[in-house]
Amino acid sequence: MKLLTYNFLTSKCIRGVKVGYPLKLHVEEKKEVQAEFNPEFITKTLPRLEWPAIYAAAQTVNCSENLPQSIDENVCKDQDFLKNVHHVLLEIDIVKGNLECPETGRLFPISDGIPNMLLNEHEV
Repeated sequence: MKLLTYNFLTSKCIRGVKVGYPLKLHVEEKKEVQAEFNPEFITKTLPRLEWPAIYAAAQTVNCSENLPQSIDENVCKDQDFLKNVHHVLLEIDIVKGNLECPETGRLFPISDGIPNMLLNEHEV
């Protein structure tokens, strides 16, 4: 699971959960994969990111050292920043672990890089 995907996942569908975001990331296994750098894609993606959640996830996978804790509109001009965001979003792959609902503690397993967000019948 790429951290780009992580940015959009929520557990709001669980009965009684009001926000369900951001999910807490528990990593058991990760790998780094090469992906072609596309600055235009990263620039267009930045406004859709929940930066504090991405930064926290980057800290979890030990890749936050080259990222600022907060961002503004000027960062889109900084190629080094865009490359660092690209690395975190698209080149870090969570192979095994869990996503935890911040409100209920419900764990969603990540296996072979795929998060299983299916709910049990009584949770809907």
